[in-house]
Amino acid sequence: MKPKLEFAKKKIRMAVLGEESSVPDLLGERILQNELEFCLEEDDEIYEGYGRKSSAYPYRQYNDYTRELSEREIRTAVLENDCLKAVFLPEYGGRLWELWDKKQGRNLLYTNDVLRFSNLAVRNAWFSGGVEWNIGIIGHSPLTTEPLYTAETELENGIPVLRMYEYERIRGVPYQMDFWLEPDSPFLNCRMRIVNERSEVVPMYWWSNMAVCEYEGGRIIVPAEKAFTFGDGAVYKTSLPFVKGIDITDYKKIPKSTDYFFDIPEKSPKYIANVDRTGYGLLQVSTARLRARKLFSWGNGDASDRWQEFLTDQAGRYVEIQAGIGKTQYGCVPMAPHTAWEWMEQYGPVKISPETLSLGHPERTAWFAEEQGILSVWENMEKKLAETKPMARNRAAVVFPGSGYGALKKQGKLSKHLEFTVKEESLEKWRTFFETSKLHCPPPSLRPDEFLIDGDNLDFFKKSLKRENDKNWYAHYHMGIGYFTEGKYKKAGKELERSLSLTENPWAFHALSCVCFVQGKTRRASEYMIKGMEMRRADHSYLKEGFKVLSLCGSDQAICDFYETLDAEERKISKLRFYLIRALYHLGKDKEAYELLEQNGGLEMEDIREGEDSLAQLWSGLYQNLYGEKKEIPHKYNFKAY
Repeated sequence: MKPKLEFAKKKIRMAVLGEESSVPDLLGERILQNELEFCLEEDDEIYEGYGRKSSAYPYRQYNDYTRELSEREIRTAVLENDCLKAVFLPEYGGRLWELWDKKQGRNLLYTNDVLRFSNLAVRNAWFSGGVEWNIGIIGHSPLTTEPLYTAETELENGIPVLRMYEYERIRGVPYQMDFWLEPDSPFLNCRMRIVNERSEVVPMYWWSNMAVCEYEGGRIIVPAEKAFTFGDGAVYKTSLPFVKGIDITDYKKIPKSTDYFFDIPEKSPKYIANVDRTGYGLLQVSTARLRARKLFSWGNGDASDRWQEFLTDQAGRYVEIQAGIGKTQYGCVPMAPHTAWEWMEQYGPVKISPETLSLGHPERTAWFAEEQGILSVWENMEKKLAETKPMARNRAAVVFPGSGYGALKKQGKLSKHLEFTVKEESLEKWRTFFETSKLHCPPPSLRPDEFLIDGDNLDFFKKSLKRENDKNWYAHYHMGIGYFTEGKYKKAGKELERSLSLTENPWAFHALSCVCFVQGKTRRASEYMIKGMEMRRADHSYLKEGFKVLSLCGSDQAICDFYETLDAEERKISKLRFYLIRALYHLGKDKEAYELLEQNGGLEMEDIREGEDSLAQLWSGLYQNLYGEKKEIPHKYNFKAY
């Protein structure tokens, strides 16, 4: 059959994502890669910590989802030929959700049976399964739950091409992804492009994150003799395949949640494969720009099992294999001004012989490359990347729109073929401001509509305050936010106080609380936060942020007092109950805290953070205080997979 592209809908059981938080992400979520020490060699050059961000601003957190599932319809884009069927989710970061080998009737990816959100991304909400495209900053992409521009174009020979693209706001770069299948080819072609049209160097990050089944007797095949990993308090380089006596290519033997970043030689073909005990599985190959590969395993302990079951319903276990532009995810890579980075990836089935599978890691890799003709595949991809450059610069017909943020930025010649449109009324208001210098002034009872002020436009905004917006509480609020994100906390505080003097509003109270917290003024931070919460009692995202700040400030009695004033509906929110229970524990009210923790079968916190063991610590401390002995952490509370 001739390759085809269709747009359809798919029914899936999923949770409701909910609205974005009403407040900006000023204090951020915990990002494990931002907390590491390094013990590396002089020529490793992994840009440790470069491009690190403490929050996802200007994006907001998604922190109002639940774990309740219901069947819903979502949009799909489907590419199909005689060999493969590829299903994408345009509304969720363009995720490649399924990749079917039609000859074998098998899905090459791990596809979750539900779409259930958990707190693993830079904006909190994340879901497991498929291939996720991560851009911009360290961690799961800010766009992983966002709709992308989805368009269609074609190659010169008439083969349909699916294009998805967006404007990434933190780095200020547009990016596009072009996908197509060729007649009788068992490989999905993915042509990627990132453009930095700014006049300065930009820290850049890209990792294609593939969820694949955790096979019994499965193996990872990758052309590397060394890997970067974390252990004994630092990132270090280790020889492969044995790490502390364990062959990590046999991932079922990995005891704890671990990353291994494979150091592939510069001139070696770039690929990784995951195969089952018969030698069948997924092969991913790329051109040279995507230089690194990674294995992530949740491990095989009790906490590992807890995370695996927490993320799904009945889909089973998975591991991740990834491909990135840097050697590791411990730092970004400098991207020069006025530059376009392009590369190709291919995904398809692979089957290796039992003899090759039975070999040790170096021999298995060598024979695998020979059997599959990897060098030839790699060289042909480089040619295809060059040949398809005209297609990648063509304008495509938009089927589904994305966000309007890209339309507010002046597009240069490197991205002028990408059509960005403003469809949001809120962005139209801000566009008017950038054209006239006069900012709208909504009533303080409404959530802030957008957060657009940063280092790029701070001076422009400052001038507008003097000319047009001096009496506008909303303008001074945004000026305060802008100063905060630049680390100018004293100036931020003055602008936020000015905002409150013009009109009392919960938004400036929240931001002032954050200013005071980072300055070490925890008592004042708590006072401001409580005033804001009193104005937003039915706003779940605001309350969660408020309790978080109070907890960071050590204001345990204030948490207990405020919780008692909440309505019954707000008292059910698991995150608020967690903060209450921990506050009671800190206040020495162990019996009351333990009873609340164990109520109704035990507290299940839907947005517990990856790498967080707060529930385990809380239960363990309470149990020891009450019963005078240490006991193994119950499975339901055990999320410490690291």
